[in-house]
Amino acid sequence: MSELQRFLAARDHLLATRTDYAAAVAGFAWPRLESFNWALDYFDAIARGNDAPALHIVEESGSEARLSYAQLSARSSQVAGFLARHGARRGDRILLMLGNEVPLWESMLAAIKLGAVLIPATTLLSGDDLADRLQRGNVRHIITNEGGASRVDELPAAVLAGISRIFVGDGARPGWIAFADSAVEPAGFRPEGATRADDPLLEYFTSGTTARPKLVRHTHQSYPVGHLSTMYWLGLQRGDVHWTISSPGWAKHAWSCFFAPFNAQACVFIYNYSRFSGPAILETLVKHEVNTLCAPPTVWRMLIQENLAGWPVKLRELISAGEPLNPEVIEQVRVAWNITIRDGYGQTETTAQIGNPPGAPVKSGSMGRPLPGYPIVLLDPDGAPAEEGEICIDLSRRPVALMTAYADDDEKTAEVMRDGHYHTGDVGMRDAEGYITYVGRADDVFKASGYRISPFELESVLIEHPAVAEAAVVPSPDPVRGYVPKAYVITAPGHAPGPETAASIFRFLRERVSGYKLVRRIEFSDLPKTISGKIRRVELRRQETDRPDHGPRNELEFLEEQFR
Repeated sequence: MSELQRFLAARDHLLATRTDYAAAVAGFAWPRLESFNWALDYFDAIARGNDAPALHIVEESGSEARLSYAQLSARSSQVAGFLARHGARRGDRILLMLGNEVPLWESMLAAIKLGAVLIPATTLLSGDDLADRLQRGNVRHIITNEGGASRVDELPAAVLAGISRIFVGDGARPGWIAFADSAVEPAGFRPEGATRADDPLLEYFTSGTTARPKLVRHTHQSYPVGHLSTMYWLGLQRGDVHWTISSPGWAKHAWSCFFAPFNAQACVFIYNYSRFSGPAILETLVKHEVNTLCAPPTVWRMLIQENLAGWPVKLRELISAGEPLNPEVIEQVRVAWNITIRDGYGQTETTAQIGNPPGAPVKSGSMGRPLPGYPIVLLDPDGAPAEEGEICIDLSRRPVALMTAYADDDEKTAEVMRDGHYHTGDVGMRDAEGYITYVGRADDVFKASGYRISPFELESVLIEHPAVAEAAVVPSPDPVRGYVPKAYVITAPGHAPGPETAASIFRFLRERVSGYKLVRRIEFSDLPKTISGKIRRVELRRQETDRPDHGPRNELEFLEEQFR
């Protein structure tokens, strides 16, 4: 059996058992390949003579771009030849800083064919963050658009020395190579040689919530093949129109806007908008007959403000990703559309590890069960198996989807791969049926009055209050209890920070949270965030250790005891 046949056999098993979790898990084994180039060996093979839609991008203005599998295959071969002609070689690092635009998909496939290493980056990067990625990533080539090019040009010449710059946009730009010239390249592309499955393919900078971003290395096997688990979790089928609301530059975009849908031979659908509009999103779903939708909790929380039942969508699968979604939102969507939003869990370092796949019962608050090919164990602080503990992967049955290493940090790699397990740094709780509920980051869970406190659990309750748009819970020093839970809160539109809002939130919490884990302090404040939008609780914790351990610190901090 060829390498491609082994890959297809594993894929087809998951497609055939899409709604039978037990059968999917029992019959799945990762294809462990030696020589494999997903873009050349798989994508080009399924694209040959294939006029089925592969990519459909709709702009807010109404303009559209469509490429079939055959067209995307041909264009990516042209771009691969174009990159090679301008000096890109196997193993070269390419920083890809584009929005949801056709050249993003063309360039990703082209780089895979070429054997180059992609470093996807958000278009929001600038200044020191951008320079850091260029230097630590050993970048040799940049592909970006007008916005990115202007920020690249602001960097010191020394940072850009030896880096070729490719401009995606209209017209010429001094010092840059025009991506548009790739259109005249020959359609055929011949690689320099065979691609080893364990050759590096992607290097992702993590969001850096506790330290500077780590550089996660994936191979030609770990992401293209590894995202079979993501395909299964999403519930994709051949011919589906799949939309994941996600920004390029982060791993989730590659998960659900590239590898997983293409593995299923579905169509990647994108709607680009400048400002969120519930009616516009719903109209787009209906007009373009989207089958499967994956969106972050913030989008779901805004969508339920609309009359969902009034929109005749043709959706079959609904998925939430990025952080756990509170049960009330899931129930409102289920009542409107008779579809249950399914949750899941994974990291930049992996693909989808845990999830609620199609057809499986969904338990309120749980992110599901281990997905096919993932030997998940929960370990207590002593490294012993437990019903509540750190979510870990058994390396004796190492999934091919796990990263090879942090590219620039052997010490950190050894730390997370210690004692025969990959340590996610996240804590979960498993029930008798194997369902796992997210508790929080291991660094974020803390004790108050001797009880373990899950910030996520309290945050999930807080955001149910109409006055709370966002919340982050951290330990705050207390002279009696040692620490008490404190919530930093951003108020929702129409609600003002102040004693009345604080009193309302405290009353709301008392009705829903046990006394031992009740939030005792609320401060209305902005939340420090990474460039990807994740809250930097480490800064809030540090801020709390420097505060006095009695009384409010400022006029927007309130104590629960003030409102009894």
